[in-house]
Amino acid sequence: MKKNLVLGVSGGIAVYKALEIVSLLVKKDINVNVIMTESATKFVTPLSFQSLSQNMVTCDMFAEPKAWEIQHISLAEKADVFLVAPATANIIGKVANGIADDMLSTTIMATKAKVIFAPAMNTNMYENPIVQENIKKLKSLGYEFIDPAEGRLACGTSGKGKLESPEIIVDKVLMELNENKDLLNKNVVVTAGPTIAPIDPVRFITNRSTGKMGYAIAKEARNRGANVTLISGPTSIIAPKDINVVEVSTNEEMKNEVMNIFDEADIVIKSAAVADYKPKNYSTQKIKKGDGELCIEFIRDNDILMELGSKKKNQILVGFAAESQELKDNAMSKLQRKNLDYIVANDITASDTGFASEDNKVIILSKEGKEIYLDKMSKEKIATNLFDIILEKR
Repeated sequence: MKKNLVLGVSGGIAVYKALEIVSLLVKKDINVNVIMTESATKFVTPLSFQSLSQNMVTCDMFAEPKAWEIQHISLAEKADVFLVAPATANIIGKVANGIADDMLSTTIMATKAKVIFAPAMNTNMYENPIVQENIKKLKSLGYEFIDPAEGRLACGTSGKGKLESPEIIVDKVLMELNENKDLLNKNVVVTAGPTIAPIDPVRFITNRSTGKMGYAIAKEARNRGANVTLISGPTSIIAPKDINVVEVSTNEEMKNEVMNIFDEADIVIKSAAVADYKPKNYSTQKIKKGDGELCIEFIRDNDILMELGSKKKNQILVGFAAESQELKDNAMSKLQRKNLDYIVANDITASDTGFASEDNKVIILSKEGKEIYLDKMSKEKIATNLFDIILEKR
């Protein structure tokens, strides 16, 4: 059953970013209803939001209704989460002081859903003691805020007041929409992305992992209530909110970080593509180009998953197997050799899934011999299925 989000859009130059918020939410299969203030319609037309959401946009509280219902009540009751983005000083002040004089403020007053404000305004306005007092008051009453980012503002100044990125805002909404908290108070460790093996100060070897699968797993664990530590190799992915992100570069760094917290972990999911080999000799100076061939001797690096398997006590340990041949056989061998509870196997030769793709297609194998085939789906859905399988017997 689809979740419902009501998006309140108040007037400001950041209104155009709300279009991307709608687009991202719709792609996540969230039903979005938009309420715009009159001033918001001066920046972006309601038709733009209607086209993206595929729902009628509400602006005028006294417009003739399309159905026999009191709109501010029906939308208030429909909302699973109520997001206001961008949230101006005006709408924050109205709600903080109980003023309901347009469709947006009236609907916020009538809803019992979680209300999240994402402010966007001039720095001086944001830092004004009155605005800060209104925000403080609303927080004390259970309203939530996504703090604005710092940067260059539309007025030409720089400072705090930019609307946070649509990706981070949507990430927060998805966390609130998830009612399944079956990992509450559990400690989950996830590794993601590639590692690098330096050759000299300017060169290294690495692999094609983007970290998308690991980040999706970390977010799913967080959404289900877990305390999540994400140990990430170099990626271009924005660090998710409410997750302890530890950035590493090399195999050795990743090993040290995982080992430091392994004893306190309940579930460890090693989705990182860790470099198996490193140069035998690291050159402290840049290797200059010569006339002949360059030969570099490589040696085995740490097998982090093998070490975790040997130290495992009560933890659930999950590995990944990215294979180009004999997918199931190679994955099963890895599961047994490394004392894993589950392994997620994916075929890296597939052109439409795997590295850099938004989708994946995997086989999840368990130490008890279960085989679960997940056909092509988003990496977020793979993550959801993975935790459903892990928690099935607990």
